[in-house]
Amino acid sequence: MTDYLQEIAHYNIREAQPKPSKCALLVIDMQRYFQSIASPIIGNVLSIIEACRSRNMRIIFTRHGHEDISEDGGMLAEWWGDYIPYGSKEWELLKALQPKDNEAILDKKRYNAFHGTSLDESLKSIMVEELIITGVLTNCCCETTARDAFVRDYRVFFAGDATATVNEDLHLASLKNMAFGFAHILGTDQILQGF
Repeated sequence: MTDYLQEIAHYNIREAQPKPSKCALLVIDMQRYFQSIASPIIGNVLSIIEACRSRNMRIIFTRHGHEDISEDGGMLAEWWGDYIPYGSKEWELLKALQPKDNEAILDKKRYNAFHGTSLDESLKSIMVEELIITGVLTNCCCETTARDAFVRDYRVFFAGDATATVNEDLHLASLKNMAFGFAHILGTDQILQGF
């Protein structure tokens, strides 16, 4: 794989590190439906999860799915013509993740984890000001959530090697967009060393 940090260096000029006391981790849509895309990053995602657990940080896993695509699919249904049925095998989180009892699983129906959910209220109620974003797809659910988080005034850390999408071009384009206007792009090692 391309050295993405070097590829985006021109845009990735703002420096910061997550502050565990003010930060939460979002693990976006690491579901069986996306297993082939998620598999290459699972080790990095698990490393970040374990580091966040060891610091008693809030961890939220999202699951994308639709109960009735004609009712809750919107433009996603029209755009893709495919969907993840709520409660199906494909909808389940990857077995390697194993959320703890105190870790939230947030069900969503759009790319954006804030849309139609209680995510913002939940984070603000526990004084979270920063988010680390991991998961899939880099350029759809991860990027859309990161953009919305930024406009809601969260400091966003986007894990470049713990997010993935269907190809490298889309991944790099998304990382460049994020670095330019919305998020600090960090590698897993940088996140772990910065805690």
